[in-house]
Amino acid sequence: MNNTVEKMTATSKVALEAAQVLATKAQASAEKLVDLNMAASKAAVSESFENAHAVLGAKDPQALAALASGLAKPLAEKSAAYAQEFKKIVEDASADFTKTAQANLADVQKGFATLMESATKNAPAGTESAVAFFNQAMTAGQNAFKTAQTTAQQAVDAAQANFTAASKQATDAVKKATKSA
Repeated sequence: MNNTVEKMTATSKVALEAAQVLATKAQASAEKLVDLNMAASKAAVSESFENAHAVLGAKDPQALAALASGLAKPLAEKSAAYAQEFKKIVEDASADFTKTAQANLADVQKGFATLMESATKNAPAGTESAVAFFNQAMTAGQNAFKTAQTTAQQAVDAAQANFTAASKQATDAVKKATKSA
């Protein structure tokens, strides 16, 4: 029985370490997004004051119109660059998170399989049906988790495809606007 407890403890430790790794990776990705947003907001504040000074310095309506059309292109380009950087951070985090989760999941499942094998061998006589039920429940749980993981990956893939399409449309709109300006 002590061997089973040790195996259960070891399996739980592996699962906890995997959760810690995933939490650390999620935090690092969130930090990258915060840094991106802080840099974008600092640039936006600085540029808005520069633009306000330029607008106030316009001498006539033609100069104001030229200034307004000149401001649209850099703003659109910066927005597209921000969207692409945001997309890259999210894609990298998703790929890294998925890779790590899948690797750790395999280790945890292996540990549970070893634990169940040990428990089955050491089970007292007459508990075969309870052990079989527990094994079936574990298998069903693992299958449900795999299904959920597959569904989540499909959702991430669809979201990334939508984001890529929206980013491409924004970039194409910027290019079209800058050509006509």
